[in-house]
This record gives sequence, structure tokens and C-alpha cells, in this order.
Amino acid sequence: MSATNNNISVEKGAESDPNLKTLLEFKKSVQEEQKDAEKKIEEINSRLEAVKKQIDEERMQLDELRNKLKQVNEEKDADYPKFVELRNSLMDAKNQMKSLDDKLGSAAAKSRRDRHDIQNLTKALEQIERDIQTKKLSKEEERKLVARSKEIATKLHTLKMMHKKEDQYREMSSQYDELKARVYKIFRLKEEYGNKIGKLKESIEGLINLRESLYEERRKNIHTAREGTAKLEMIETQLNAIAFKKSRVQAAESRQKKQKEMEERRVARQEAMQERVKRDKEYQERWNSLKEAAMKKMSSGEKLTFDEMKLIFGDSGQD
Repeated sequence: MSATNNNISVEKGAESDPNLKTLLEFKKSVQEEQKDAEKKIEEINSRLEAVKKQIDEERMQLDELRNKLKQVNEEKDADYPKFVELRNSLMDAKNQMKSLDDKLGSAAAKSRRDRHDIQNLTKALEQIERDIQTKKLSKEEERKLVARSKEIATKLHTLKMMHKKEDQYREMSSQYDELKARVYKIFRLKEEYGNKIGKLKESIEGLINLRESLYEERRKNIHTAREGTAKLEMIETQLNAIAFKKSRVQAAESRQKKQKEMEERRVARQEAMQERVKRDKEYQERWNSLKEAAMKKMSSGEKLTFDEMKLIFGDSGQD
């Protein structure tokens, strides 16, 4: 309460004291600076909470993506070797089919896809075998039919092998296409997750840098606020000293004023007493003169008035 009164008295005296006015203006500027710093600290704290929350959320997203990428890598490790093995097997099958095409010749190769060729060749082979068994043939004719039979049997075997290879190739090709689609999907997911992870890491790094810059900015404002508190304490000390000094001066002036008033009253009382003594002396002299005149009058036998009798017989100067 006393400090408040001192501040009020100091502020009232600022109008007549330039140094005091400057000190009060400096105090006001420091208070505003400290208030701005505290407001900025609150704003920074709010931003920090939002940034830290976002960092936590993005780190959770990053962990989820890493787990997904781990699963994709596990699928790749399981499927990609199969894909490579199947691709090599498919190439081997293709080469084998090409070798069989070469054996069949260009004309046979063109018609090898027609399964009726197998049926026709089978029928022809069966007919040759029946002919060999049932017909009477010369040795030359039998030799020709046997040679023809071997030729057709070889071609039939080659066609069957070719069709079998084609069936295997188509089955392998279907499996390959399915596995290829899965592998390509895996690589697309790897790329997708990799890009998302890269962007998230970049975002988190930016947020961490922002968080650090906010920490640094908050430290500066905290320093400013604390420095303001220290400045205000120094200013208050100066203001209290000024107020104390002023109160002492006012107390001294008040004591001097009271002493002067007491001295004036003492002088006035002394002068009044001297004046009364003077008046009493003059009155006594006047009374003595009148009494002496009354005594002379009584001695001469003249008639005295009541007042003259009081002068002679009354108390001296009491009335």
C-alpha cells in the first residue's frame, strides 16, 4: 500500500520533475515491451503445441508406412525370386518351342497349331499300320510304308511334344503374367510408399526445424521478459527512492512550517503579554493618579462620588 502511495505521489510530482517524467516514460515503455514479450510467448507456446502434435501425427503415419513398406518388401523377397525363376523357365520353354519349330520345318511350323493335324496324322499312321498288317505288299512297298510310318510317327510325336510344350508355355505364361502383375504392383507400392515416406521425412524435418526456431524465439522473448522484470525492479527502486526523498523533504518542510507557526504564535503571545503588561502599567498609573486626586479631594473635605470612594477603599487596580 505504501509503495502504491509512493508511486502515486511520484507520478503526481512528475510534472515538475523532468528526470522523474523521463523515468516514468521509460517504465511505461519497458512494461509495454514486457507485455509484448509475454504475449509472444503465449502465441509461440500455442504454435509449439500445434507443431509438436503434427510431428507426433506424422511420425505415426511414418511408422505405419514403414510397416507397410516392410510387408511389401517381404512380399517382394518371396515373389521376386519366383518371378525371375518363372521368367527364365518361360524363356527356356520358348527356346525349346523354337527348336521344335526348326525340326518341323517352316510348313509344319505354320500348321502345328492346328490340332486336326494330330488327328489326321494319327489316322494316317493307323491306316499305314493296318495296311502293313492286312495287305499283301511287296518288300519295296512295305519298306516305303514303314519309312512313311516312321516319318509320320516322328512328326506326330514332335507335334504332340509341341502342343504339350505350348500348353505348358501357356500355363507358365498365365502364371508369369499373374506373378508379373503382382511383382509390378509390389514395385509400384514400394515406389508409392517410398515417395510418401520421403515426403513425410522431409515434412517432419521441416517441422522439427520450425520447432527449434520457435524454441529459440521463445527463449529470446523469455529473456526479454525477464530482463524487463529486472529493469522494472531497478526503476521501482529509483522511483521509491525518489518518493522517499520527496517525502522526507515534505516532512522537513512540514516540520519547518510547524516550527515557524509555533514561533510566530510564541512571538505573538509574547507581544500580547508585553502589550498587556504595558496596558496594565498604564492602567495602574492612571488608577494611582485618580486615587491620589480622590484622596486630595477627601482631605479637603469635598464630597466624594461612589467611584471615587471605590478608588480610595477598593482593591488597587483589581477592577
